[in-house]
Amino acid sequence: MEAVDGAPQSFGAFRLFFDGERWEWSGDVARMHGYAPGEVIPTTELILSHKHPDDAPAVRERVRHTLSSGDPFSSRHRIIDTAGAVHHIIVVADRMLSDDHEVIGTEGYYIDITETVESEVRQSLAETMPDVIAAREDIDRAKGVLMFVYGVSADRAFDILRWRSQETNVKLRVLAAQLIEDFASQEPLLSRSARERFDHLLLTAHHRID
Repeated sequence: MEAVDGAPQSFGAFRLFFDGERWEWSGDVARMHGYAPGEVIPTTELILSHKHPDDAPAVRERVRHTLSSGDPFSSRHRIIDTAGAVHHIIVVADRMLSDDHEVIGTEGYYIDITETVESEVRQSLAETMPDVIAAREDIDRAKGVLMFVYGVSADRAFDILRWRSQETNVKLRVLAAQLIEDFASQEPLLSRSARERFDHLLLTAHHRID
């Protein structure tokens, strides 16, 4: 996966197959954890061993829930790479279906938001959110939604929009307009399942564009 603004490892893909609890991750996700691509085979225990101690219990429970329920593995947490550096991560995922439309796993992306420290996020939200939500342009409105849902800065929200535009080969403004339309039709995002619904909207918005 290509870098955004010259920042490698910002986005990386993963898959979790329920049968055999088998993980796959892209080279970018491997590098987020401190490994060279292909250096190790990801397993549940390896992945959990890199979670920040304060976040590990919740992520372990999230993985358990995903394996037992079939719900997508979506999360926001911290990981510690092999060099001891802390990365702030958002995991955006959807269900993975077989050719027979059976749920066989979950797949999605790791988004490294390490550059957005928590104090900067809160300040950016407080200063930028009212103006962004009030803006008429679809891209700014979509940025505001991403800032609200994922708790990221305006610049990082734009990176996420641009990434999905490049991944799906859909014009940024068109994709943003579809995401806003999808978001407006949803119930308030007040629960974990609602957050999962938004992950699904983000990863599938290009399919609903006429």
